[in-house]
Amino acid sequence: MKISRYLISHQRLAPSPDHSVENRAASDGRQANALDPSQLEALLEAHGFTVVSSTGFSGPGYRGTRRALARRTPEDSPGAQTKALLERLVDDVAWHAVVPATLFEAPRKLLVMDVDSTLIQQEVIELLAAHAGRESEVAAVTEAAMRGELDFAESLHARVATLAGLDAGVVEQVRASVVLSPGARELIEACHAGGHLVGVVSGGFLQILRPLAEELGLDFALANDLGVTAGRLTGTVHGAVVDAAAKESSLRAWAAEAGIPLEHTIAAGDGANDVHMVRAAGLGIAYGAKPALRAAADAVIDLPRLDIVRHLAGI
Repeated sequence: MKISRYLISHQRLAPSPDHSVENRAASDGRQANALDPSQLEALLEAHGFTVVSSTGFSGPGYRGTRRALARRTPEDSPGAQTKALLERLVDDVAWHAVVPATLFEAPRKLLVMDVDSTLIQQEVIELLAAHAGRESEVAAVTEAAMRGELDFAESLHARVATLAGLDAGVVEQVRASVVLSPGARELIEACHAGGHLVGVVSGGFLQILRPLAEELGLDFALANDLGVTAGRLTGTVHGAVVDAAAKESSLRAWAAEAGIPLEHTIAAGDGANDVHMVRAAGLGIAYGAKPALRAAADAVIDLPRLDIVRHLAGI
């Protein structure tokens, strides 16, 4: 039987205080709901899918199952039954995603990631603002921007303005304090080992991203350029701000440059300024994300392991 989709399911190996079943279900007063394998297969059958094969996978702190699916009959309209299936895959123990076989099995793919709170654990603008004594103020603006409540470009200009007059040496101090998200390095290495490309696009700053991109051997990188005059930050950025539109256009341009069809691309991020990029990709992933992005994404990762992306994307 011809495989048309893959159902990728993953879950935490051991509940923790911040990611427990109780926390996910009880936040809105619901009882915890968990789909067992027989319930999953019944849902798949009800929506016209047959499980061709099932394979387990695991990583630090998580485990999962990959089910190859075939369709018994054509869908009434493109993706209709797949969308209906996704609406029924409500589970407070595991996360489920339905991935097209055309992407999962593609021989060459492009992964594009956001940087702050995705590739790395921190928000760089907040680390810089701490040197100006404005961290809490800037963090509040960043949070609102990531929720989509503020225009990203305007909020970035306002946040960068708080850095005016800082010694440019603080940039190097901040760069040295940046920590990769768990599994980030493993994900990038797996991509390159499989012949795939990796790019990052950031509303953050080139001065931080450039050396990190070189260290990781990334194929593409784009971020804002902080203004510096006479060894001090000017509180401005050079050129157009890397916003939601720029992130999407970067994904499209890099895919075209590499000769990779857009449907063979993967995009991952955490904030509202990643929505356009995530929607444009063949597989859009919300990583520890705000509600606006979760609603737009094809898959959600709430566990703090970025390497789960490789299992979702067939890398």
